[in-house]
Amino acid sequence: MTPDAISTDLKTVLRRLRLSRVLDTLPERLTLMRQQPLAPQDFLLLILTDEVTRRDSLATTLRAQRAGLDPGAQLEHWDATAHVTFDRALLAELVTLRFLEAHHHVALVGPVGVGKSFLAHALGHIACRRGHSVLALRTDAMLKTLKHARLTQSHEAELRKLLAVDLLILDDFALDAMEAQESRDAYEVFLERDRAGSLIVASNRGPDEWLATFADPVRAQSALDRFTSRAFDLVIEGESYRTRLKPSLPAPARKGPAAHG
Repeated sequence: MTPDAISTDLKTVLRRLRLSRVLDTLPERLTLMRQQPLAPQDFLLLILTDEVTRRDSLATTLRAQRAGLDPGAQLEHWDATAHVTFDRALLAELVTLRFLEAHHHVALVGPVGVGKSFLAHALGHIACRRGHSVLALRTDAMLKTLKHARLTQSHEAELRKLLAVDLLILDDFALDAMEAQESRDAYEVFLERDRAGSLIVASNRGPDEWLATFADPVRAQSALDRFTSRAFDLVIEGESYRTRLKPSLPAPARKGPAAHG
């Protein structure tokens, strides 16, 4: 069965119903039906299931793109041979996303390069697949955006974007000491996210060291206490994971034995 075997009328109807992508797999499905006869309703279910799967996949891809997630940082791409240690039972629990449903948080802590960002984004991808809205940002970029928004009278709008998603991922948190306004913005994000939904924070420092990076310790203590009391702590230790992401040249093809004339 070839695409030409599908009538023009059927193609027109599918396009009017916005089901034209069904044509991508319809020829193969018609061939399958000819080889393994199916009841009409079973055949209809098969081609519509193909379309549902395609749309779900497209929706997931679009959610991940809007979230700013690293396309390669997906759990199935994690190198299990990496020389890093962490509580694998805890990661398995986080993958269920029960923490997200309960509005709990996650602190991913460890030295540079051990895979904190990778796992944070991997959890973001899982959330996208399950229909949740996600936003992943570097903390310095978020604070810079909020600072600029105050100058353009759009601070409230920018803050609402951070609160509107089901899961906010902040990477590289507490790298440097924050200025007074940055400290206040970070305080507001932590405080409001505790009410709005879940927060994943990846940092080279443990939560007990974050307080020192805030300009206002009193406000910081209030926000961080809320976060830490509702957060899972996934501590990662070991060698840098980034060396496994380093590109390399493909191995040269092996030449076979020389032919003899």
